[in-house]
Amino acid sequence: MRAVVQRADSGSVVVDGAVVGQIGRGLVAFVGAEQGDEPADLDYVLRKIVNLRVFEDAAGKLQHSVADIDGELLVVSQFTLFGDTSRGNRPSFSRAMAPEPAKAMLFDFVTRARGVLKKVETGVFGAHMIVTVVGNGPITLQIDSRQKSSG
Repeated sequence: MRAVVQRADSGSVVVDGAVVGQIGRGLVAFVGAEQGDEPADLDYVLRKIVNLRVFEDAAGKLQHSVADIDGELLVVSQFTLFGDTSRGNRPSFSRAMAPEPAKAMLFDFVTRARGVLKKVETGVFGAHMIVTVVGNGPITLQIDSRQKSSG
């Protein structure tokens, strides 16, 4: 499982002209599932997102997580995180998990996140989404469950 996470002052997702998810201060996470991902991959990525220390303390140091600041999380499904552009100019998405199991995994991800954070919003799986992120920093990080460090 892979996520690209941005620290944000706000974020929203619009589908068919209607806002379907919106947050204030917190994180926007673009999350994709890869073939072969298991619950342990989901747990790893979620734990990392919730505990990333990307919010400043009183001294201006990045010491607080989204959970520490009672921040919010916007989760946007993003199979294109597994796009392979190594051959030609049209990306291949063959590494992305098939839609039905990916949808179930993303649903589980959001459900678990809602058990930890005060507000978790989402887009619509498989829909054409207009995503707005008012970034703060900018701080953008990538988390990949298959690239865990051993230490």
